[in-house]
Amino acid sequence: MKIVFMGTPDFAVGALEALIEAGHEITCVVTQPDKAQGRSGKLVASPVKQCALAHEIPVFQPVRIKKPEEVAVLKQYEADVYIVAAFGQILSREILDIPKYGCINIHASLLPKYRGASPIQHVIIDGEEKTGVTIMQMDAGLDTGDMLYKKEVVIEDTDTFETLHDKLMVIGGEAIVEALPLLTEGKLTPEKQNGEESCYASLITKDMGRLDFRRSAVVLDRQIRGMNPWPRAYTSYQGKQLKIWKAVPVLELSDEAGEFQPGSICNVTKDFVEIRCGEGALRIAELQLEGKKRMSTHDFLLGVKMQVGEFLG
Repeated sequence: MKIVFMGTPDFAVGALEALIEAGHEITCVVTQPDKAQGRSGKLVASPVKQCALAHEIPVFQPVRIKKPEEVAVLKQYEADVYIVAAFGQILSREILDIPKYGCINIHASLLPKYRGASPIQHVIIDGEEKTGVTIMQMDAGLDTGDMLYKKEVVIEDTDTFETLHDKLMVIGGEAIVEALPLLTEGKLTPEKQNGEESCYASLITKDMGRLDFRRSAVVLDRQIRGMNPWPRAYTSYQGKQLKIWKAVPVLELSDEAGEFQPGSICNVTKDFVEIRCGEGALRIAELQLEGKKRMSTHDFLLGVKMQVGEFLG
């Protein structure tokens, strides 16, 4: 098939690579404009643009793809279908109606649950047991179009945003390659989304990484994993920010540890620190004090002498 591919971050690269490998003709890649990064303000191309250039595919970077002049440029590229994966701009009805098979979106959740910008983080934070990708016929709404094809993946107790993202990036590529021939053969049955079963995955912000030790250890562990590697879960220790990279919930406490208040250090060994929570405790495995490097708790304790009874937060 002739395809115009729209995407921006790493998640979309998996699908683009899979489509190229499957032999589809990518006539154009549409991605967000280069962005300034770091103190130097140097412009950096999106991961999708870098992939497209490596394969010598034309790249189009509209500031606002809805503008008539941008739509006119888009129409210059032949396509049977537009494939969209985390592009970052809303498509107008005019654009949705351009290709023969419309616009197909690769969404990183099992719709109708977790519509929106940050489904991967939210499924971990909410304690879902599985997630996946949905191949969806796009309409004018936000992730509300008819569902065409799904692939599932189990969420492991150790999954972080980073590890789950990488799993979904792979199966997103697999799903779109499997779905396209079924689409052209008329073998996909569009399924309407049940709005009553939907929930919205709001954009993740830095403030959402703050740990509240009045919550249960299980909930806080999910928050830590969902925020890894960005924006990172954090608290404070002796007036400095303390990032928590990895922890294990401890559900059964000794009588002595159970008497501590949430947020207090209830146990210290040479290898770990346990923080009392509303229910259970968090055994910290990796952490990073402000101005220091990320390290194991064992290495951290060689330089910082945490004491039982001290408070975090």
